Amino acid sequence: MRVLLINPFYPISETPSPPLGLAYLAAALEEAGIEVRVLDLVVTPYSAERLATILDDFLPELVGLTAVTMTVDHAMAVIDDVKRHRPRAVTVMGGPHVTFSALQTLKACPSLDVAVLGEGERTMVELVRAVAAGSGFENVAGIAHRADGAIRFTPPRGFIADLDSLPPPARRLLPLGRYRALGMPISMTTTRGCPHRCIFCIGRKMVGAKVRYRSPRKVADELEAIGRLGFHQVNIVDDLFTADKSHCAAVCDEILRRGLKVQWTSFARVDTVSEDILSKMKAAGCTAVSFGVESANRAILKTVKKRITPEQVVEAVRMCARTGVTPCASFILGLPGETPETIQETMEFGIKLKELGLLYGFHLLAPFPGTNVRERSDAYGIRILTDDWAQYHANRAVTETETVSRGMLDAIAVEWETSFNRYLGGIKERMRTGTAGADEAQQLINLERIVVVYDLMMKQVIETAGRWKADGAGADGALERLIGQARVRVAYAPAVVREAIENAVQKDNLVCSVRDGRVEWQWKDYI
Repeated sequence: MRVLLINPFYPISETPSPPLGLAYLAAALEEAGIEVRVLDLVVTPYSAERLATILDDFLPELVGLTAVTMTVDHAMAVIDDVKRHRPRAVTVMGGPHVTFSALQTLKACPSLDVAVLGEGERTMVELVRAVAAGSGFENVAGIAHRADGAIRFTPPRGFIADLDSLPPPARRLLPLGRYRALGMPISMTTTRGCPHRCIFCIGRKMVGAKVRYRSPRKVADELEAIGRLGFHQVNIVDDLFTADKSHCAAVCDEILRRGLKVQWTSFARVDTVSEDILSKMKAAGCTAVSFGVESANRAILKTVKKRITPEQVVEAVRMCARTGVTPCASFILGLPGETPETIQETMEFGIKLKELGLLYGFHLLAPFPGTNVRERSDAYGIRILTDDWAQYHANRAVTETETVSRGMLDAIAVEWETSFNRYLGGIKERMRTGTAGADEAQQLINLERIVVVYDLMMKQVIETAGRWKADGAGADGALERLIGQARVRVAYAPAVVREAIENAVQKDNLVCSVRDGRVEWQWKDYI
C-alpha cells in the first residue's frame, strides 16, 4: 500500500513550521509497513499538473490531507484534482476543521471519501488496511464516510492513552531544509490534552480534557535529535506545557542532565507558572513563554471561561522578567461582551505590560467550527458575518458584537499592521543613515530575507535560473551567475537578493552540484 500525505497551502505570514501532525501520521503508517510520501504545499508551488506527475509516479491508493479552517478550501480543491486524475484513490481529510464539520465538508466536497475525526494515527492505519483488504469502512472507528449514497459516522475513537507508544515523527519525509532556509521554527510536543474550557478554542475537544504526557526521556531524545537539524528555534506546541509542574520540571531536568544546548519556547497560562518553574525552564533552554491573555476586562474573561485575572497576568510577566524568560501574549478582540470601552481597556493593558517587558499582539475573534462561541453565538451576543473559511485567519473581522462593528475591529487591525510597518520603515531609514542598532537592523534583514527566499521558492526561480551547461567556472563563478540570473526574476533590490542567496548557501540550505556536465543549484529539501 502507498499513501500520499499532503499539507495544503498556508500563508508564510502565519509563520508555519514543518507539519508535525503529518510527520506523526507518516511514522504510524510506516511502522505498519505502509509506504508513505509527503507533499508540502506550504513551501513548494502547487499546480494540478505537478500533482498529476506525482500521482503517476507514486501511484498512491490513498491520498490524505490535513486542514485547519483557513486552509480547508484549498485542501478541498486539491482533493478535487486528485479525484479527477486518479478517481480510484481513496481521499481522506483530517484535522480540527473537518473533525467538527465533517458532514458539511463531505457535502461541500463530493470528491472527499472519508473524514478522520480527532487523533489520526490509529485511525489512518486501520483505514489503509481496510482499503488494502477491499472491505468497507464501517468497522474503522473515528471517521465519517460515504456508504450507500449517504454519509455515515462510525463510533468515536478513544484518545491514545500511551503517547510513548507512538513512533517518533517521520520528519525525514518533510522538506525541512526549505523551512530552515526560510528561518521558520520547528515544533514538537510533550503532551496532548487541555483541561480548560475557553469558549473560543477547540483544544479540549480535539485532544481531550485529560492531559496525557510523554516520558521526559522520549521528549529529550526528540529534542536532542531536532537540535542537530540546524533550526534557530524549537517550539513546544503543547496546548499547555506547564499543565503539570512536575512533568514540566522532569522534562527540564532531563534536558539539563544531558547538557542539551537547544533554544525552545512553550505555551503556558499565567496561573500555571511560578518563579521556580520559569527559572528551571530558562536553565533548560527556554527563551520565551506565550500566554493567552485574551482581554483585560474581568467580565469578558469570566464569560469566555478563561479563569484568570489581570493581576495574575501582571505577576506572570514580572516573574518572566525576573527569570530572564521573554514573556509573550496574545489578545483577542471581539469576544462576547466586547464594547469600545473594553477594547480601550485591553489596549491600554497591553501598553502597560509592554513597559514590563511583554511582547504582545492582537487577533480578532474567529469562531471556528466546534467552538462553544460558534455553537452558542446568539446566546453570547456574537453575530457571525461569514462562513467563507479563507477569511478565518483572525486578522480581519468575521464577527460583530452589539456595540463593536466589523469596521471598528478592522480599523484596529489595520492600524496595528500600519504601526508595525512604520516601525520597520524607521529601522530602514536608520540603516540608511547608519544610526540603526545591530539588533534592529538584523531584524529587518531577517524579515527581508524570508520574503525573498519564499519568492524564490514559490516562483521556482532556483529551478529555472540555476541550471546550465558546465563551463569550468569554479564555485564562486557559479554562485555569481546564479545571483545574476535570479535577481532579474524577482522584484527586489539586487543587494537584498544577493544577501538572501549567499546566506542560503552559507547555511547549506542551497547547494550546487555538477551532473552529466550540467551545473544544478537546488534547495536542500531533506536534512
